[in-house]
Amino acid sequence: MSGHRLFISDSTHIMTKPKSDEFYMREAMKLARKGEALGEVPIGCVIVHDGKIIGRGYNRRKTDHSTLSHAELTAIKKADKVIGDWRLEDCTLYVTLEPCQMCAGAIVQARIPKVVMACKNPKAGCAGSILDLFHEPRFNHQVEVVEGVLEEECSQMLSDFFRALRLRLKTESED
Repeated sequence: MSGHRLFISDSTHIMTKPKSDEFYMREAMKLARKGEALGEVPIGCVIVHDGKIIGRGYNRRKTDHSTLSHAELTAIKKADKVIGDWRLEDCTLYVTLEPCQMCAGAIVQARIPKVVMACKNPKAGCAGSILDLFHEPRFNHQVEVVEGVLEEECSQMLSDFFRALRLRLKTESED
């Protein structure tokens, strides 16, 4: 059991409850907002190992001018460095939106056993919406998926972003 210890006196300690999926998803949401501040689609991701966040990422495609600058890929790269290996077999990935085919493939390749996601992506999701790369029986690695953690909040954040984007584009086209 991985928990945090709270020391009360010199030799006494109490084990506290491990952090919840909601806690880590809120951390991913903070990153999504960081990307949104740059004009990016607000998607954030954290990777957790033994109760500690070892990888963080948010979308930076426009900022970096790179197709590869997705939240999940950035977090995986950072976690790889912390672990010292490309296999992230004892980690959990938290992401605010269902991964695309590229990110889902990277998650399978990294051997991440569990993905916790807030909301589905009906236009590009590959954890069950369009494809399900996490449960493809021909792959040698399967991924456990937990859906709906802070779904309403993350979905609202994305809706607000796209509503504001459409309004801005409409205003610009009228000028």
